[in-house]
Amino acid sequence: MTAPKPPVSIDPLKRPGPPIGFGTMVTFVIGVLFFGSLAAIGFTPDRLIEVPAGVARVLSFFWPADMAYGWDRVLPAIVESIQIAWIGTIIAAILSLPLALIGSRVLFPRLARGVKLISATARAFPEILLAIYFVPIVGLGAFAGALAIGISSVGMLTKLGAEVVDSLDFGTVEAVEAAGGSRLLALRWAVLPAVLPEIVAHWLFRFELNIRASAVLGVVGAGGVGGVLLNTLRYRHFDKAAAVLILTILVVLLIDMLSGEIRRRIIRS
Repeated sequence: MTAPKPPVSIDPLKRPGPPIGFGTMVTFVIGVLFFGSLAAIGFTPDRLIEVPAGVARVLSFFWPADMAYGWDRVLPAIVESIQIAWIGTIIAAILSLPLALIGSRVLFPRLARGVKLISATARAFPEILLAIYFVPIVGLGAFAGALAIGISSVGMLTKLGAEVVDSLDFGTVEAVEAAGGSRLLALRWAVLPAVLPEIVAHWLFRFELNIRASAVLGVVGAGGVGGVLLNTLRYRHFDKAAAVLILTILVVLLIDMLSGEIRRRIIRS
């Protein structure tokens, strides 16, 4: 018989530690990027401490607000911004619905890659950049803003719509096709009734975002309340600019509440 081997003693000071996990590495990379970005933008604690006093000083220029100017000049511009956002959302909804169906990896795996590329390309262009391109083409005014809002919204609505379709239980689709129905009939009677409520909720949420975007497009001549705000700031009429900001914020908050309630009822139904 061979003698048993003596137990190997392990020095606790030399014991290897656990391997560095993926989460730890990601946290380290995020931390390095964060502090590197702070250095790149010239952040210092002293500058951060000065911000509240600077904000209070600038806000003092806007008080009191000239609300009479707001009712006469701002409300029509806000209504125009809402119209721009509404028309742009309708354009995006009409274009994104078929693209969302075709962009489903389950229904059309071959065509989905091309749709994903189109969606990503549309999302890469901000609304104000598209408005700069459309203003020389169609002229100054709300039409250019509506086109910019619509094209920019197509990318996001297509992406969200395709994800809704992919999350669907495709048992009903297989049942329709097993009964002899075509893929088009399956889309009409099995897919659309199931996904349309959630897709419409995404449309309404995008409409809320488009109202905020349309308020900026007037800076480049694409209509809306942004042009009025730019003129008041350009001529240092801060009391009138305050009226523009107050009324715009109130209208946006009101629309957000109404749209949010409609979205909740659509999803619950």
